[in-house]
Amino acid sequence: MLSRAAWSSVLRRGGLGTRGTHSPGGPARAQGKMTPYTNYFAQRSYPMPDEPFCTQLNAEQRALKEKEKGSWTQLSHAEKVALYRLQYHQTFAEMNRRSNEWKTVMGCVFFFIGLTALLIWWQRVYVFPVKPVTLTDEWKAQQLQRILDMKGNPVQGLASRWDYEKKEWRK
Repeated sequence: MLSRAAWSSVLRRGGLGTRGTHSPGGPARAQGKMTPYTNYFAQRSYPMPDEPFCTQLNAEQRALKEKEKGSWTQLSHAEKVALYRLQYHQTFAEMNRRSNEWKTVMGCVFFFIGLTALLIWWQRVYVFPVKPVTLTDEWKAQQLQRILDMKGNPVQGLASRWDYEKKEWRK
């Protein structure tokens, strides 16, 4: 394991990574940026990115950039579109276009709802104990008959609403 001083010297020389250099008040710029990673960021709320979309140009694109420095009346419509595509990734119409991402989100939501329902069913079948005997209709009927036979709470309770001579509920 390297000591802190050794790591500091390795990083200072730029052996493991590159440090961004900047002047006071200016933006930080990385010296050796990896190719697919740029600072390009454009969306509707921030339409003007700090960097162009294409930073590495081929010979044809470089020639088009040189032609751009001249009169724009000499450029064709296709060349203007190509220059726009070098600078920006999407137009506002393309940024505002609806996506089908909602289908993926709703699919995931319904998948997890189904998975949860399956888990609850599995728990009810295999994990939870069977219902106790006291919750069956037969047991409840016997319990009610027992309360009525004992004449429990005859003033305001169940026994007060039962007609013992006719063997039915009072109306």
